[in-house]
Amino acid sequence: QVQLVESGGGLVQAGGSLRLSCAASGSIFNNNFMGWYRQAPGKQRELVAFIAPNGITNYAESVKGRFTISRDSAKNMVYLQMNTLKVDDTAVYYCNRYPSAFASWGQGTQVTVSS
Repeated sequence: QVQLVESGGGLVQAGGSLRLSCAASGSIFNNNFMGWYRQAPGKQRELVAFIAPNGITNYAESVKGRFTISRDSAKNMVYLQMNTLKVDDTAVYYCNRYPSAFASWGQGTQVTVSS
């Protein structure tokens, strides 16, 4: 049973920074791409960034240059450093495997950016 636990969200002013963390049960990172996703109110869940087992990363255009995804496979952790946050970044953020997400999602972590 895969368990994903996201943390690190909060309320921040536009231009601020947050670092999200994702802890996973078991050794699921070693051979999997991992991604951070987000879902804003009234919108579909979207991919924000993903990271390959070898560390190669890719970002959505809307966050490129502001967000950085990283992983620590020894600790089964994935991180998302978010800088220069914008109001449009407000959403619940989730981590999961990419591109084929596990059926079981974590509870997510709320990020709210105020103007």
